[in-house]
Amino acid sequence: MMEIKVRSATTREELDHAREIRKKVFIMEQNVPEDVEIDQYEDTSKHIIALIDDRFIGTARWRKTENGIKLERFAVLKEKRGLGIGKELVRFILEQIKAEPVIYLHAQDHVISFYKKLGFYSVGDHFYEGGISHQKMIWKQE
Repeated sequence: MMEIKVRSATTREELDHAREIRKKVFIMEQNVPEDVEIDQYEDTSKHIIALIDDRFIGTARWRKTENGIKLERFAVLKEKRGLGIGKELVRFILEQIKAEPVIYLHAQDHVISFYKKLGFYSVGDHFYEGGISHQKMIWKQE
């Protein structure tokens, strides 16, 4: 049984792996422009990394905004999708910030149902970021 490990990415090596995963998923796979993907919030965001057998396979980040805490940049290597890694990344972040009054994200259309299963609900109209349709979703605390 493989074990998914999720932790804060704090070392240069972990942050480099996180950026490499995002590059593969967003820039190469989804054709998001690099200047959109790597933004001015890189250094002020909290980065998360997921591993299986000491191999870096997923990442995400979160940051404070004037609207609350924003979860973003969820990326899992293509060959590792469907194993529950995204769910573990979301759970890890929520565990750290669940006391925050507002937690939200911008979900790509194809993963809206994934986030709904994790307790998020959609608000507002669809919009485009990096050429991809998204919808704002807010986490409802129990």
